[in-house]
Amino acid sequence: MQIKYEDGTLIFSNVADGSPIVGLQDVIYDRRTLEYRSPASLYRQVILELNKHKVSKNDYANNYKKLDLKLKKAITPRKHQTEALKAWLESGRVGVVSLPTGAGKTILAILAIQKVQRSTLILVPTIDLLNQWHTTISSFFNVEPGRLGGGYHEIKEITVSTYDSARLFIEKYGNRFAFLIADECHHLPTSQNILITKASIAPFRLGLSATVERTDSGEEILYETIGPKVYEGFIQDMVSKVLSPYDVHKIEVELNKSEKEKYDQARKVYLSFLKQARVNLGHPGGWQMFLIKASQSQAGKKALEAYREQKKTAQYAENKLHRLWEILNSHSEDSAIVFTDENALAYKIGESFILPVITHKTKAAERKELLDKFRSGELKVLVTSKVLNEGVDVPEASVGIVMSGSGAVREHVQRLGRILRHKPGKRALLYEIIAINTSEKYVHERRRQHNAYQRST
Repeated sequence: MQIKYEDGTLIFSNVADGSPIVGLQDVIYDRRTLEYRSPASLYRQVILELNKHKVSKNDYANNYKKLDLKLKKAITPRKHQTEALKAWLESGRVGVVSLPTGAGKTILAILAIQKVQRSTLILVPTIDLLNQWHTTISSFFNVEPGRLGGGYHEIKEITVSTYDSARLFIEKYGNRFAFLIADECHHLPTSQNILITKASIAPFRLGLSATVERTDSGEEILYETIGPKVYEGFIQDMVSKVLSPYDVHKIEVELNKSEKEKYDQARKVYLSFLKQARVNLGHPGGWQMFLIKASQSQAGKKALEAYREQKKTAQYAENKLHRLWEILNSHSEDSAIVFTDENALAYKIGESFILPVITHKTKAAERKELLDKFRSGELKVLVTSKVLNEGVDVPEASVGIVMSGSGAVREHVQRLGRILRHKPGKRALLYEIIAINTSEKYVHERRRQHNAYQRST
């Protein structure tokens, strides 16, 4: 039997009758070429099956190399990193590891690369992470890594790629790498990104994330293509030794009279439409159903606008800004990050208090300058929307202030993780400022369902 790689698939020729691969799921007979074909991701299973039945084969599919990687500096792994690596190795060098932000997922990946000693492709969601991983690989190994994305097209034995660029080129390079690492792997379960895993022959796979679970249960797809969750580390279990101890404070403020009138009027319109359209937001798909029905009538469009108006009124509450100023003054010597849900609110806070703002619109050079000044202590406060939630090397901070956000658990665990980097004597504080008697109460309750929020330490 011959095995070849072609554009993200495996092609099997000279297949004998009764061959063990014929019965494998996703192996199909291609009547156009009179050959068997499967997704490239089946490579590991096929090779194991052929070896098990001692079937002779000519393997022309894999084009990866065995490496001789030596660490340029010693690594002393922490207990949870040792446990996670052991669990991954025992799982056959496939699987997902969930560790909090700041718990050393990158170091774990370095240790895994050292164990595998094969050509490696590392997937990341942002250009910032692309460059961070490139720097990290260069600092630990005696090889110069390649980059795919951000204006780079360098394919080397260890290559870091954005998910976007990998989607474009995986069919060309899918047989070049034996080890596939997906950083922030919760990005994988989309109709486009999942094609990366299917077009890669990599027999060894590692997914890394602080929050693997998705609201759409997409983590099940992740487990099918990367491997099972083999290890999970919890924030509260790592406090003091790995992460800083922390407290979470909920601060409630009232809307002023004019804000309350505006909020109540908008909410009445919104709720009236939900009742009339028989939309139950508590049911799966309820929000999508509201959006569909809202688009079908003038009343629906007014209801959607009313929803946005009530949300904005609560987020921009004047008393929130007053409490924010009080908190910043009480922590004038601490490094603090202010989180918002939208760019507009971030800019409003920046303008009101003359504070630097980072959003997705901030150019790379300016963002680097602001983060460097924050790291050095020249800047004590940064205001940001969602752009610093993940994928950016955020300097150590001890205070986080959430002005607004979604009910997504992932977003708020990521924000908490931004202030938990360990430092002797440090105790981190996360403030959540919410407008009482508004829908923010329910959003607040949903996002605190993660175990890290059940108790501060």
